Amino acid sequence: MTTAHQAPDILSSTFAADPYAAYRIMRDEFPLIWHEPMQSYLISRYEDVERAFREPVFTSDNYDWQLEPVHGRTILQMSGREHSVRRALVAPAFRGRTLDEQFLPVIERNARELIDGFRASGSADLVADFATRFPVNVIADMLGLDKSDFEKFHGWYTSIIAFLGNLSQDAEVAEAGLRTREEFAAYMLPIIRERRENPGGDLLSTLCRAEVEGTRMSDEDIKAFCSLLLAAGGETTDKAIASIFKNLLAHPEQLSAVRADRGLIPRAFAETLRYSPPVHMIMRQPSEDVTLSGGVVPAGSTITCLIGAANRDGQRYADPETFDIFREDLATTTAFSAAADHLAFALGRHFCVGALLAKAEVEAGVGQLLDAMPDLRLQEGFTPAEQGVFTRGPDALPVEFTPAV
Repeated sequence: MTTAHQAPDILSSTFAADPYAAYRIMRDEFPLIWHEPMQSYLISRYEDVERAFREPVFTSDNYDWQLEPVHGRTILQMSGREHSVRRALVAPAFRGRTLDEQFLPVIERNARELIDGFRASGSADLVADFATRFPVNVIADMLGLDKSDFEKFHGWYTSIIAFLGNLSQDAEVAEAGLRTREEFAAYMLPIIRERRENPGGDLLSTLCRAEVEGTRMSDEDIKAFCSLLLAAGGETTDKAIASIFKNLLAHPEQLSAVRADRGLIPRAFAETLRYSPPVHMIMRQPSEDVTLSGGVVPAGSTITCLIGAANRDGQRYADPETFDIFREDLATTTAFSAAADHLAFALGRHFCVGALLAKAEVEAGVGQLLDAMPDLRLQEGFTPAEQGVFTRGPDALPVEFTPAV
């Protein structure tokens, strides 16, 4: 005899404690749910989320109210030629020779500087001491900003992420996010204007000079993109690095394999993006009525695409609840491109422009951490736990190790 389930509530404490149990019920029994408090339809099956990311009928018009209040207008809200031109203006900085030659040294230096802070101590919290700081420091450094301002960037990053994940509409969180937009603009706009007058070799100067088909980015365009980069670039890498180590520590044989062959780091990253993605939900808005598993979604509705559920869909992956860096149904060669087999970076025209930057950060950060911690182990008696609903990752990861000579 089977027990009938109620549709899970993604704002409940039960869901926050273990969303994956709820995801199984949603995929199997409630693939389309209208969630009244969020005023959104929830979809959880891989085939539906993939469609929502790939097909043009699913627009990003929802970002007008979801992202614009805290970032300003970004490439995520754009479509058609406006989107393609703006993306062409920023994308070259995050791939190929520019990434390898100009920014990889920045990434490696920032990883080394943070690790130097605990290298000789024999213990660290990989979340507080490394993961939450590393990508934010990298982004600020890439932009050519003063290191003394990195703490401000970390504070803004934290506030923006809280705003974007404020599904319960907490007034104080919303107010702090709106305040961050004003503070960030007051800080960035004078620097952007100065960089136009005195360009250098940094990312900010590159954005100021970039031109495609006669179009250049305005000061406001650049400021909004930097805000988006801070949030999206920081959160993905922050949560991913912590989750990679959480997953590997739970699977010692896979940790040993990665330690012996650093070429497996991209596999560990790709499987972590599938198994425990940093971003669990992305919203879309259909421009016409669409039929999905479970029913019809009216035009203009908000659809919440549950990436964390879709990435564990048994119709797409073999043994989906198992973390396995050697799985054959997840191609590492395409895992950081718009042809990825997982959905953690979205797909299609709004595929994450910073995916290769995240890959470079993960390879450098994880590699250097493994070098510094040859016998890495969890602090005795500690059980890792994840937190977050919109984005999710370990809230702490205290480890011990014998300092490398």
